[in-house]
Amino acid sequence: MKTAIPFGFTSTAADILDGVDLTGQTVVVTGGAAGIGLETSRALAAAGADVTVAVRRPDEAERAVAELRRAMPQARLRVSSLDLADLSSVQRFVESWDRPLNVLVNNAGIMAVPDLQRTAEGREIQFATNCLGHFALALGLRPHLAKANGARVVTVASTGSLFAPVFWDDPDFRFIPYDPLLAYGQSKTACVLMSLGIARRWEGDGIVSNALNPGAIATGLQKYTGGLRTPEHLRKTVEQGAATSVLLAGSPLVAGLSGRYFDDCQEAAVVDERGPGPFKGVARYAVDEESAVRLWDMAMRMLSRRN
Repeated sequence: MKTAIPFGFTSTAADILDGVDLTGQTVVVTGGAAGIGLETSRALAAAGADVTVAVRRPDEAERAVAELRRAMPQARLRVSSLDLADLSSVQRFVESWDRPLNVLVNNAGIMAVPDLQRTAEGREIQFATNCLGHFALALGLRPHLAKANGARVVTVASTGSLFAPVFWDDPDFRFIPYDPLLAYGQSKTACVLMSLGIARRWEGDGIVSNALNPGAIATGLQKYTGGLRTPEHLRKTVEQGAATSVLLAGSPLVAGLSGRYFDDCQEAAVVDERGPGPFKGVARYAVDEESAVRLWDMAMRMLSRRN
């Protein structure tokens, strides 16, 4: 029987964790010092979790986290360096982790980079940052997730996944003319498929994995798009935008649930076309089991060729 979840579009991260005690839980939030990532870190720490904020610019993050510590003196928050587009940075983070991990929140991301950029390994930068870096991170942390006996992996996707599937034969835009939104859409579809792959492959380790759309929130994510263009009545605050992440990361209401995609704190409908908007649901190609296997295999090959 499906559990009723009494939260929705207007719910905040604080609403989700009201009365929830996460003391003793260890959490990693990538990109956890800005936008919805910062609110995700704050809400989980406020509920008692020991939160590691993993970011590309640790000096800047320390300032943001210092504000949280001032507001919550008892909070357990730390900052660690992690550049998801640099696989050696991912490896260093993994090697530094030495304890069970209850929750991994794959939150960091970039959007609509205007010009084609590639990593040192030749990967298109949005795919590398949003998906492949998180994939490498999760793979490296898997033993620590397994030790937690019931760990959760939470992956922040986007309605961007409704704009593009994975371009299997040309994910790095070596032939397809580069388009910022298509590249972003591909990366977010890959995130959903990655989440599904983790759910299926790591079930025996007691690890659950779910993906989500946080909604339309004005943050630094839109720096290349000229700001958020979603109509006002369809926008969320940062506190509302972090709610679905926090639900999947810490709420007992979804304990044991895996391989799902959430939108507005509810399981999303699978759709066969994008429609004119407002954009809702998850594309069928993003939750296809065979495509999840194909994405996993492709990502593994990409990682094996990095040296």
